Amino acid sequence: MVSGKANSSSRGSDAAGDRPRRERGEKRVKPPLDERALRDLALSYAARFASTGARLEAYLLRKLRERGTATDADGRDVRIDIPALVARLVELGYVDDAAYARARARDLGARGYGARRVEQALWAAGVDEGIRQDTAPGESASRKAAALMAQKKRIGPWGAGREVSSDPLARRKAHEKAVAAMLRAGHQYDHVRFILAASREEDVAQWLDEAADEEGIEDTW
Repeated sequence: MVSGKANSSSRGSDAAGDRPRRERGEKRVKPPLDERALRDLALSYAARFASTGARLEAYLLRKLRERGTATDADGRDVRIDIPALVARLVELGYVDDAAYARARARDLGARGYGARRVEQALWAAGVDEGIRQDTAPGESASRKAAALMAQKKRIGPWGAGREVSSDPLARRKAHEKAVAAMLRAGHQYDHVRFILAASREEDVAQWLDEAADEEGIEDTW
């Protein structure tokens, strides 16, 4: 005969086992991936994020490593051609490296980063060299981005209100620090040199207008 206490313990144990995994602090184990499941992941990723073919392929490979590959009826791993899957999504327009590159270049330029930083970001995203060259900022966009960064850093004419040290060594160090900050942001040295030498914001505005006029661009500043 089983005691009531034993029955109570048994019922408690069963109840705990019936609770959802989330309540018991257990993670749901996701099944291995077949081609259809991987395609669904790819479509979901492309819908949520602007991406390149290379980044999508890296994402799918990571998911395949994490979850493993499904097996067929004979117990053999299902063969999934990830490059072909990505190529198909590119063909259908779900992934567009050129559109990604243009958007990324615009975003970085609007934040004051120069052509070299744009190139580095697109290379890291797996964008083809030809697209990177086509997307590279022109002279007008490069000057505008440099001016934006200088304004953010409050250097050049935008730092005119700051107290200037009378110590030549301190002034030189401040100048070198400003140059280094602009170069890290990806700007050309001649652009950096012009902005740091400019005494007025109007001088920079005229410099921007000159490049815009040469490229036939209106309202750059």
